[in-house]
Amino acid sequence: MSDSYKIKHHGVEAAANESTNPLLSEVLEARFSRRSLLQGSGALGVAGVLSGSFATLAEAASAPFAKKTPQLGFKPVPFGFEDKVVVPEGYTAEVLYAWGDPVGIKGNMPAFKQDASNSAAEQEVQAGMHHDGMHYYPLPLGATGSKHGLLAINHEYTDDGLLHVGGMKPWNGDKVKKAQAAVGVSVIEVEDTGKGWQVVRPSKYARRITANTPIAIGGPARGNALMKTEADPQGVEILGTFQNCASGPTPWGTYLTCEENFDGVFVNESGNLTELEKRYGISNKDAGYRWAWEDFRFDLQLNPNEANRFGWVVEIDPFDPAAKPVKRTALGRFKHEGATTTIAANGQVVVYMGDDQRFEYIYKFVSKNKYNPKNRKANMQLLEEGTLYVARFDADGSGQWLPLVHGQNGLTAENGFADQGDVVIKARMAADKLGATKMDRPEWIAVDPRHPGSVYCTLTNNSDRGKEGKPGTDAANPRNDNKFGHILHWQEKGSDAAALGFKWDIFVLAGRPDAAKPEHVGNIKGDAFGSPDGLKFDHNGVLWVQTDVSTSTVNMKEYQDMGNNQMVAVVPETGEFRRFLTGPNGCEITGLAFTPDMKTMFVNIQHPGEPDSERNDPAKPTAISTWPDGPKAGRPRAGTVVVRKLNGGVIGS
Repeated sequence: MSDSYKIKHHGVEAAANESTNPLLSEVLEARFSRRSLLQGSGALGVAGVLSGSFATLAEAASAPFAKKTPQLGFKPVPFGFEDKVVVPEGYTAEVLYAWGDPVGIKGNMPAFKQDASNSAAEQEVQAGMHHDGMHYYPLPLGATGSKHGLLAINHEYTDDGLLHVGGMKPWNGDKVKKAQAAVGVSVIEVEDTGKGWQVVRPSKYARRITANTPIAIGGPARGNALMKTEADPQGVEILGTFQNCASGPTPWGTYLTCEENFDGVFVNESGNLTELEKRYGISNKDAGYRWAWEDFRFDLQLNPNEANRFGWVVEIDPFDPAAKPVKRTALGRFKHEGATTTIAANGQVVVYMGDDQRFEYIYKFVSKNKYNPKNRKANMQLLEEGTLYVARFDADGSGQWLPLVHGQNGLTAENGFADQGDVVIKARMAADKLGATKMDRPEWIAVDPRHPGSVYCTLTNNSDRGKEGKPGTDAANPRNDNKFGHILHWQEKGSDAAALGFKWDIFVLAGRPDAAKPEHVGNIKGDAFGSPDGLKFDHNGVLWVQTDVSTSTVNMKEYQDMGNNQMVAVVPETGEFRRFLTGPNGCEITGLAFTPDMKTMFVNIQHPGEPDSERNDPAKPTAISTWPDGPKAGRPRAGTVVVRKLNGGVIGS
């Protein structure tokens, strides 16, 4: 990369000046030998070295970028134990858009009913359940303003105990239709009125995309035999998207929504599972959603290829409510946690993705063609063609991106891959074949806007690591019974996102300093946390980390006295984590977006009030939480929260 080359990421320019700025990984290498750090297989070897030298490493890493390093100016909040959103002194948090609120379609804006009696048709034009990944797009297209824009928001899954009158008893087709209307994506128009942010209703942009919205198939899997069904014999169009978890924006202003735990709605009751079904988690029972009972396209005995049509990244144009979404199959099929897009040194588009399941992989896609800032129409096709790679993390701190390309590395017809369509449909099996590194649940991935090629990934946890019959530790996943997770960092060779080699290190091991077991002791400088999930850089270079401790564990067992799920902030060069936000009872903190001026932060509160079973008792819907409606609530509701400084300043400063 030349000294003058600049890369744009989320509207922020970051200059690469290799003549004065050494790679972050090179700075770290100068301070300690990664080989000596990772030569021990146990947690103590890694944690001991990192914790003992953390401050020194941070000082060394920050030196080259001292003039650009942001500063955290807020007072940390304590662990949260209350049924509310808590933010630092001098900040306010207000609910903007909760499950059941009308999306804003003219002439069709039904109000939310606290007794869950909204119909399926009403739910189709209301906010879905369980808000997740999110992004803010200034209006109009191409603008950079911070007062008026669009929010695209994922709705991951449903709690049928809250969604329906009587919960799942009795179960019927209407309840299935309502559940299918409560997942997918919302696009809403929002505006800062001067008296706070509001959803603009009605809005010409308002839109819901659900489990029954027609979606085109793009990329190498289009027309593949494994994508064809009786309803779609050509394999070119799919009904719906669901289990949408994290997401990502593109530089050309579209939204990438990511299908994660799609297997949970499918069932093959015969028990005669194909190898492909087994590899993607299909079984003779679904996860309790019961869609197949009433909608037979989810019964794999009747529609054996339907499950292959899910597990993709879906591209949506939030500025055009009439535009058909497209499943970008070149990016591979797996349990997508997110899709983080950046531009490589030569203009190619790179998309980083995690497969959120124990012992799964980290991927990236590099487009065939180059980004053209003056041609949005051409850019809308950039994710159609390119090369999908999977990561191998070597013990010496180096890494390789392995190409998942038909005809290479054993990905041949003889081994079950008839063409590139087969490779992307069977991406997990292809990655197995190449010997990629099995990770501890790779989730969100974030690219540092100030340091090109510097990438971070949350590895939430993996309590199965080291169990009998399961993979043991490796350099990149150094702890057995990894209940607290860690954050991995890598630096692409030459600071180029399209490079095939990289150097990696462990940014932080989550945990608690007083843990009973060594493998649960973290090396966090600052405020403790566990199960990192959501991960995003703001426009100034602060890295925000959101946690997803399961409801069967939050504030219990190894997490006793750590309170509700939370969000912390860290400047990578300093390494100090500060707790910025804690959520209400039973929730996950997820989804994060900022206005360009960094004076407004949007955060999603997912599944408040969720019990261990992940489904509420319909007779006691407020047993755990009444957020956000308070004592008069009929049931808790996921929602988007607007966070601002009372003095109108920059978030985090």
